[in-house]
Amino acid sequence: MRILRKASAALAVTALLAMPTTSAFADDGSPTVKVEGQFVPSSPFHPSKPLTYDPKTVPVGARISVVEQVDGRVGDATTSVRITVSGLLPNRTYGAHVHTKPCGRTPDASGPHYQNVKDPNQPSTDPAYANPENEVWLDFRTDAQGRATAESRHGWGFRPGEAESVVIHEHGTATHHGEAGMAGARLACLTVPFAYTTDEAGTGK
Repeated sequence: MRILRKASAALAVTALLAMPTTSAFADDGSPTVKVEGQFVPSSPFHPSKPLTYDPKTVPVGARISVVEQVDGRVGDATTSVRITVSGLLPNRTYGAHVHTKPCGRTPDASGPHYQNVKDPNQPSTDPAYANPENEVWLDFRTDAQGRATAESRHGWGFRPGEAESVVIHEHGTATHHGEAGMAGARLACLTVPFAYTTDEAGTGK
């Protein structure tokens, strides 16, 4: 299995100029991707910045950081994603997930949740697919100062081009049949150039 960067060298330079992204490699060659910034309104559209669609619950100027670490040991790929926020409403539970598309001017632009095993029926509300083992859930509860951190770890890697953002939702994520994976309105979004894994044949794992 090889660990690949999502973009060519030229595209990587462009991404670094366009958004506050840091990419690095650990001693074992595994990539780390970090994206951070302050939320701005979704209009006018700023594709390279964290976007808030509801400034009452995700205020303009609040901060977000998302870090992905991929452990690329052969036969034992592990992906961890950590979210850190500050400046949000105090003592409130928010839902958060990795989504399939980049952030856009409207909340639905980021597409559905990323799923390791795709539900053939969409939108996915079947807990056999919409669950924290098959998706990346990053729900968090803020402290009295509006700060929080959450992390999700999985024994699989993202497929190329299918994990593009982290979306913050209105409330914690439901788990029961018919509403599994649902967490209310999409309040804010951060585009993240997630790294991914491939096997030796070049197919996404």
